[in-house]
Amino acid sequence: MNGAVEAANKNMKKIIEKMTVNYKDWHEMLPFTLLAYRTSILSSTGATPYSLVYGMEAVLPIEVEIPSMREAECAKQRYEQLNLIDEKRLTALCHSQCYQQRMARTFNKKVRPREQN
Repeated sequence: MNGAVEAANKNMKKIIEKMTVNYKDWHEMLPFTLLAYRTSILSSTGATPYSLVYGMEAVLPIEVEIPSMREAECAKQRYEQLNLIDEKRLTALCHSQCYQQRMARTFNKKVRPREQN
């Protein structure tokens, strides 16, 4: 995926710009920015980067403090999610290929062919 790293860096830079008051504070907001980026669904893959790596959605710090329905079936869900990780990654790959094709079509609509003399 050409340009994926540049796009990720651009998105993280935008998040940091919104979170910081002074440009000198950017390093303090970096962990929060990475958490936000890794746990949000990307349009290019249709999944979160965290779920593609670990096979399940991230447990947010607030969910650790407040008991939720997640604790009751945690082991069963984890096993099911690990069984489906390859399928999830293939789905993300197909989604990213479709996204690239859409972007290429959009770009190619604006391209005017050269006139040959």
